[in-house]
Amino acid sequence: MKIVVSGFYGLGNTGDEAILDTIVHELKDKQGHDLTVFSLRPEETAEKHGVKSVYRGWRHAFREKLRAMRQADVLVSGGGGLLQDTYPTKIIFGPLPYYLLIAFLGKLMGCKVMFFAQGVGPVNSRYGKWLMRTFANRANLITVRDQGSKDLLEKLKVRKPETIVTADIAFAYPASEDDACLTNLPGEVQGQKLVGVSIRPWFEEKKLYQELAKYLDQLIEEQGYTPVFIPMEGQHDVKASGWVVDQMEHGDECHVLGPDFTPNQYLQMMKHCQFVIGMRLHSVIFATIAGVPMIPISYDPKVEAIAKQIGVWDYGMRLEDVSLELLNEKSEAIHEDLPAVKRQVEKSREERKQVALRNVELLEEYFDQKL
Repeated sequence: MKIVVSGFYGLGNTGDEAILDTIVHELKDKQGHDLTVFSLRPEETAEKHGVKSVYRGWRHAFREKLRAMRQADVLVSGGGGLLQDTYPTKIIFGPLPYYLLIAFLGKLMGCKVMFFAQGVGPVNSRYGKWLMRTFANRANLITVRDQGSKDLLEKLKVRKPETIVTADIAFAYPASEDDACLTNLPGEVQGQKLVGVSIRPWFEEKKLYQELAKYLDQLIEEQGYTPVFIPMEGQHDVKASGWVVDQMEHGDECHVLGPDFTPNQYLQMMKHCQFVIGMRLHSVIFATIAGVPMIPISYDPKVEAIAKQIGVWDYGMRLEDVSLELLNEKSEAIHEDLPAVKRQVEKSREERKQVALRNVELLEEYFDQKL
């Protein structure tokens, strides 16, 4: 099949690049399909993955996008949290109108459309709800990564076709040994007890960084941990990590990894951590793949939903509840239950991988019959 892949690609987000790595591995490398990826950096995407790539934005390469979709059998929209209006939404700008209109253009160009392992929501604006009713119902196949996304689609009256709950495709990430992140740290750090920290900027949030700074100082003073910040979205997360370090008494004992490592290298770094504090959704998924206990911090319902799927939400908390006391309570619970927590994470890793691969199986089953 000729497949066009539309998503948040080429923008430096580790989670989305991990999704693309997995899609390419499953659809091109294993199944032999011909892929064209819409990317903000098409030359880089094409070289890295051995696929065709077209600039994703509206302002350039519009005819090339139409041509790619006209020649394709299927447009795969996703995965990731594409269908949401958290960020400003205008007539054709913003995630929701962009991805829905690309899917609509795909239909006009004659290809089938699959919303692939998507996380849906929030969709709060009147315009966003209208877009969903008008365009999402035109998809041929919809899979979502959590039950909450399916429930929201039902509430938004997106009912054609039936929505199938699977899992984030990144749970099937093709990981391989690579210790570039670890060897980038000073030599004396490599044998120490490490705690991985993945946080992000979030509007005017300040309390999180203050409480996390106190907690990490305590881990250093009382338990001899060395915090390693793992930025999952380039300079944005490097900056947020710096906000924490700047408020710490022992900030000079922390290490902030650079923004240019690959998803696989960040994932492999987590294997060397005793546990991970994860705000980014894909940091929680990476910790699961690495088999490492975690404290999920949910800034968005999608993080809580994934943590519940994995079975570790008892050790997590919502962003508004973050405090030194609660962080201590959750980390103590992890250490008291450590063997059981590790067994749960390892069990979920295998289960989630198989459910994630169902996205690929459904694509093959449905579209092989229709073409």
